[in-house]
Amino acid sequence: MDVKILGPGCRNCRALEKATRAALDGLGLAADVEEVTDYAAIAGYGVMSTPGLVVDGRVLVSGRVPTTRELTELLAGAGG
Repeated sequence: MDVKILGPGCRNCRALEKATRAALDGLGLAADVEEVTDYAAIAGYGVMSTPGLVVDGRVLVSGRVPTTRELTELLAGAGG
């Protein structure tokens, strides 16, 4: 599973990464988690409000930090 956290590295971006890693661990999923901070790359995903979460090329979250529980459900549906 390829997971990208989109954003400039702000507090919300770090919170999304932490919650995403917790959800992945809870599901027992192996994933490559990458931070994408380049604004052109972020816009290339169609994300205009950060943070964003992209899993296997598909934008799952944009502009907010979901709960770990919500992330667990999203990630389970995305490939878990």
